[in-house]
Amino acid sequence: MASEEELFASVDALLEEGPQLPPPSERARLREAAGITQARLAQALKSTTQTVKNWENGRSEPKPPRLEAYQRLLNGWAAKFPTHGTHGTHGTHGTHSSHGPAPLPMTPPVPQPQPAPDTLTPPAPAPPAAVRPRPASPERPSRPGTAARRPAARAAEPAPDPRFPHGPLVVLDGDGSAYGVDGIVLDCPATTVPELVEWTLVESGLGAPRLHRNGKDSDPLIVLTAAAAVRLGLPERLEGFEQRRSLRLPDDHPVVKEVTKAKWKLTRRGFGPWARVYRPARTGQRQCVQLAVLSWDALDERSWPGVQDMEPADVARVLGIYARRVITPRGSTAVSGLELMTALRPPTRAVQDKESGNWVPGHNPGSLGTEPMDPAPPEARPEHPVAQGWKGGFLNEEAFQWVRDVPLLTDEECLLPHAVGLDLNTAFLAAAARLTVGLSAPDHFRHPQFNPKIPGSWFVDLSHIELDPRLPSPFTPTGERPTGPAWYQTHTVAYAQELGHNVAPLEAYLRRETGAYLDPWHDRLKTAYVDTLADLGVTKDLTDTEFLTVMEHHRETDPALAAVLTAVKATVKGGVGKLREGPQGKHYRDGERWPALERPTWRPDIRAAVISKARVNMHRKLVNMARMTGLYPLAVLSDCVVYPSPGASPLHFLPYSASGKPQPGGFRLGPGPGLAKLEGVQDMAWAVDLMEKGYNPARHIKGGDAVLDEGE
Repeated sequence: MASEEELFASVDALLEEGPQLPPPSERARLREAAGITQARLAQALKSTTQTVKNWENGRSEPKPPRLEAYQRLLNGWAAKFPTHGTHGTHGTHGTHSSHGPAPLPMTPPVPQPQPAPDTLTPPAPAPPAAVRPRPASPERPSRPGTAARRPAARAAEPAPDPRFPHGPLVVLDGDGSAYGVDGIVLDCPATTVPELVEWTLVESGLGAPRLHRNGKDSDPLIVLTAAAAVRLGLPERLEGFEQRRSLRLPDDHPVVKEVTKAKWKLTRRGFGPWARVYRPARTGQRQCVQLAVLSWDALDERSWPGVQDMEPADVARVLGIYARRVITPRGSTAVSGLELMTALRPPTRAVQDKESGNWVPGHNPGSLGTEPMDPAPPEARPEHPVAQGWKGGFLNEEAFQWVRDVPLLTDEECLLPHAVGLDLNTAFLAAAARLTVGLSAPDHFRHPQFNPKIPGSWFVDLSHIELDPRLPSPFTPTGERPTGPAWYQTHTVAYAQELGHNVAPLEAYLRRETGAYLDPWHDRLKTAYVDTLADLGVTKDLTDTEFLTVMEHHRETDPALAAVLTAVKATVKGGVGKLREGPQGKHYRDGERWPALERPTWRPDIRAAVISKARVNMHRKLVNMARMTGLYPLAVLSDCVVYPSPGASPLHFLPYSASGKPQPGGFRLGPGPGLAKLEGVQDMAWAVDLMEKGYNPARHIKGGDAVLDEGE
């Protein structure tokens, strides 16, 4: 049993700890009782009005030296303005004290999270700032002008990880306010990049849990506004520093030297719009922080429309929703799309060594592994080392870019008043569903028997297949009939069989180990896409008429959510594109390896499988539409198709049954991947005029009068 002396020593140690503040509501009461405004208090404490607001609503807590000064002020006010029912120097519980005002109520202590194996264990961390309770529905604004609907049921979001109480990221402003998810604002005292990294890892409580049990937790992301960049010693704009592949600070820049002097490292891409500052992992603990500089165009306007010009809190909301539904951004949306594949299919898992009994990293079945894999020569880019000297042709699985020959237009079609464009929602994502791809290296075969269940590349002659000239050929991106043997992905050859034609491959590169590698990637992005659309009022229970009406203005409902929606779509296309990333830089020479080839996810064969399936899916719908309605497309561009129409709405030509239900097999309206939405409507004469000039109406149908002197 502890002695009295030991107990008193423990109590004295508690008394010597830092000052404790009263609850937020009491802080606000005392200030208002003193007749002091938040702005005046902020001026006295050399802070900002927003920071004082955060202290008084529990979003953040002050740090030394402001903490001691604020405590002294509150103690003084507490003596002058005691709570109701106290008198003179009586404390809050009515006990008399002869040593001045009674101590103020203590803020409940924040429990310390237990570190995961891949997170930094900080030495004696300061308690993280208090988290404001999450609003009931911060991401689902009401839809003006439409009838109220019960929101679609969705899986409950996982409980916040106690190791990361403040979410995955913050947006840092020039005054040291760090805006996080759900309205949280933290005080960041850092004035240099090394201090910012230390604060992030030790005090901020930022990060995100792994998406797969065999994966790694997401590193915290700090997004810097222009003012924050300047405060940290960075240039406001990154101009005139072009080196190697992209814009980045030169190695002799003072900030880069600061980082190096503090024994932190930068990745090979250096300090650019997206930078990773890290130390090599020790005993399995990661020490890494991601930085994104807004004024250096870290958020591409095409993928994040309008986000760069938003207020920091709104930027944090956009990126926070994306991080929660997709992944903490790690670069461009293309980079994030590729990283998401690895996060959901980690290359390794813990396995027990039979001899030593120790747990060691081992291959995770269904993943792409840890080592890069060269493609077969016809699957590679022409610059690739394995393609040097190869004369057997290359796989050309790309999306449609086709326009019907004008002489094939009928008088009846030309007399129709409108050209209506339909766009398939995330067509590549729909194609990734239940897609079997190769996981092992390719093996070469001569005169193999075609098997539609084996992913790979087949050299086969499909030029004898004759189809309706009013439809594009499904075997080429241009829609033109093949002229001889060529390389095709499995789905393209299987579709030739589906159309009733015999196929006799001359050779093939096939993979023995296969799997649905992209399934979890598809599932997560599909959920993110559908949920974000639902938050914008576009739900699956809408009728087709209601769907078209809501889609006209859904982006105006909430610009932040609209930006998330665009980013999700860009993640799909960019992630697929990254599977075949090419060399960059004017000094590259054919035959040299480039950095992307060192990734296990450099897999042009998987990209070809996605695009082949998407193109086949599109063609199948075109054939079914012609069979059910007698209508033929004017043009196709990737996932957009233009039809002549008697009315200015898809409802005038889409096939419906007598009961009013959409006919299966054709284009159907709706919010899900693979379903269609209205892309645009123009006069039929406008479309014919573009076709006669050699332009693709599907490219311009959304924008109306397009600039036509730039070519296609």
